Amino acid sequence: MGLLSHRVERSELKPGDHIYTWRAAYSYSHHGIYVGGSKVVHFTRKKEAGTAGLDSAVAISSLISGGSPECPTFPDCGFQLPESGVVLTCLDCFLRDGSLHGFEYGVPPAVFLAKLRGGTCTTAASDPPEPVVHRAMYLLQNGFGSYDVFENNCEDFALYCKTGLILPSEAGIGRSGQAASAVGVPLAALFSTPFRLMSGGPLGMFAVTAGVYCAGRYITDIGVRKDVLKIEVENLSAHLGWRRAKAEEESVKKQQQPGKAVATRLLPLKRKRDSDLLLQPVK
Repeated sequence: MGLLSHRVERSELKPGDHIYTWRAAYSYSHHGIYVGGSKVVHFTRKKEAGTAGLDSAVAISSLISGGSPECPTFPDCGFQLPESGVVLTCLDCFLRDGSLHGFEYGVPPAVFLAKLRGGTCTTAASDPPEPVVHRAMYLLQNGFGSYDVFENNCEDFALYCKTGLILPSEAGIGRSGQAASAVGVPLAALFSTPFRLMSGGPLGMFAVTAGVYCAGRYITDIGVRKDVLKIEVENLSAHLGWRRAKAEEESVKKQQQPGKAVATRLLPLKRKRDSDLLLQPVK
């Protein structure tokens, strides 16, 4: 167990494990569910016609030699249904020569707060391996909605497979610890600014900012939040459809509001013109 992440060996993997690997010099991590047989189910952007999803396409192409259009290890590597971001790849393609790390569940609050990076652990408990693998394979066939960096990303997918927990549409940010960290850093700097005079110099300012950052990560963790819902995977598509419909409805309402405001402003003028016509003498 490290301060940054929890590195594991391939021999330690078991079906239902939530794994991840760092990308782009540790700038972000990519998450998935190990389903056994050196296969990983993970979530990326939807593939366009005639192409694979973004992450799976880059992963497979990095291992291809001699111009072969298939993964050299497994023929079904890169399986992905049209209009779906859920993809099945082999472990090699998932890692892309990166190191293998295991996401930790049920960690004590002190351990969670001690982690320097978000997206490596949660205080929430994991479900048994069987339902975890079932959710991953079911979503491979049915999709997991539209990919969104902040509200519905690869870590959100893996967290749902492990816990069955989903957030309401009003949440504004997903379950992802990475997203919480990305939002938390600038917010920590912003909200810690009023304490600048009380911080006692740069070291004190750093301590205050770090404290605000850690607190922000903790309160957004799915093991701490009280607004999470336990949704069966068979009912998830209806829930995601409801969230999408509600978001579209709110978008329509926002677009209609300026028109309503204009109509409200014009209504008194119309009434004034009508009253002026009524007061004109009859000729």
